[in-house]
Amino acid sequence: MTVINPKWIPVPTDLTLLSDDVHIWRIHLDLPEAELRNLRRTLSEDEITRADRFYQKLHRHRFIAGRGLLRSILANYLDIESNQVQFEYEPLGKPKLVDIYGEKQLSFNLSHSQGLALCVVSYDRTLGIDLEYIRPMSDLLSLAKQFFAPSEYSLIQSLPPQQKQEMFFRYWTCKEAYLKATGVGLSKLREIEINIGMKDSAELNNSPNWHLIEIKPGDNFVASMAVNGFDWQIKYWQY
Repeated sequence: MTVINPKWIPVPTDLTLLSDDVHIWRIHLDLPEAELRNLRRTLSEDEITRADRFYQKLHRHRFIAGRGLLRSILANYLDIESNQVQFEYEPLGKPKLVDIYGEKQLSFNLSHSQGLALCVVSYDRTLGIDLEYIRPMSDLLSLAKQFFAPSEYSLIQSLPPQQKQEMFFRYWTCKEAYLKATGVGLSKLREIEINIGMKDSAELNNSPNWHLIEIKPGDNFVASMAVNGFDWQIKYWQY
């Protein structure tokens, strides 16, 4: 699929999630203290415990913002209060909604990097999303050699320094989005081979039912969404 630089649209008052919709939300995590206090009140006890484990205030605040705004987004679809949203967790820690919210299963996934987050929401679809800030990494090639397929490593190795970084994170987000969708751990990272072009396309090798959507959510950010199945349309919302 093509790398998309979407137009992020303000959320309408009559927001509706249709059966063929995939909604992607862009969320800014650096919020005023008063808003963070309000969001903290919506969190569960285990989420507050996790937040308080962060030593740095900035990381603690971004976690509260991410989980609080995720709750707000999901509550909007479910027509309940944010503090009524209930999660359960898969064996490797992927959150999902408890099975009490009607016949349709609301699927979602959240990723954050620096002060930005992306959340994807749909009905009855297996999906995942990953977001990364493009940054210099001294061990980039060694990580690529360890976690990527030989063809992927060779391509990264052949590029100029700035392109190396962007291509590394394109590969990483594509792989991570798929692994998050399937609930598989990072130990399988090398087994996921991505066919990615020098232009603007990426696809999963030998996985015809899976689709990768690459997104440019902001300057120096790359993101990818993996979704299973066909006949869907994406809408991009700015929280």
